[in-house]
Amino acid sequence: MENKIIGFIGLGNMASAIIGGMLQKQVVEAKDIIGSDKMAEQREKVKTKFNIETTESNAEVAKKADILFLAVKPLFLTTAIEEMKGAIKPDTVIVSIVAGKDMQFIENAIGNEKSKIVRCMPNTPALVLEGCTGVCSNANVTKEELDEVLTLLRSFGTANVVPEYQMDVVVGVSGSSPAYVFLFIEAMADAAVADGMPRKQAYEFAAQAVLGSAKMVLETGMHPGELKDMVCSPGGTTIDAVKVLEEKGFRAAVMSAMEACIEKSKRL
Repeated sequence: MENKIIGFIGLGNMASAIIGGMLQKQVVEAKDIIGSDKMAEQREKVKTKFNIETTESNAEVAKKADILFLAVKPLFLTTAIEEMKGAIKPDTVIVSIVAGKDMQFIENAIGNEKSKIVRCMPNTPALVLEGCTGVCSNANVTKEELDEVLTLLRSFGTANVVPEYQMDVVVGVSGSSPAYVFLFIEAMADAAVADGMPRKQAYEFAAQAVLGSAKMVLETGMHPGELKDMVCSPGGTTIDAVKVLEEKGFRAAVMSAMEACIEKSKRL
């Protein structure tokens, strides 16, 4: 992204995933990225890994950045903004990946109703460039600016624009959902181990089955129910397994878990 400086306030796992994706897809050069973190060890780790400029000063990052990522924990967001808000340039696009903090909260904390704010919710598969990110922006962000942000976000997976009122749903369906999938993989592997398969091999079988199934949904465009029916041969093994899952309330449990996640997100 020519002549744009990308700044990061916070250099944790998600910021590292974003930086790694941008560099790997060559949408930004390392010399055009600067990040701050209060922990010297983390700054050094990221600097060594990506060869970017790092600093302890949030204000220094804000002063230089054309696109500024807020990647701190919700607890530290207000303090971080206080440290840098006087240094943010008028045309800087502020991209928040902070969970539970809406655009109005960020605008109020900055104290400038003209602030250009993009809110997004990526998930941890961004670490392997398979992230899924929900994105919304305020009225001050132009289409060109939003497209630039989407280009950055799509360097580590998919990114789709949603209205802000759906961001809590994004948390439930993609932000937190890797944990549900990991639990499912672990349960399948445990069952395979119980029947004699070595654990490492069991994890590989279970994880690949989930990966391949997800890819079929995305690439065929077929309804998941139709794909499920393709596996369930008459009188076969799969339909018996599906019957047990239905008896145990598998779908209802997943839906209830997501509802609890979404409601908690609304309360943050």
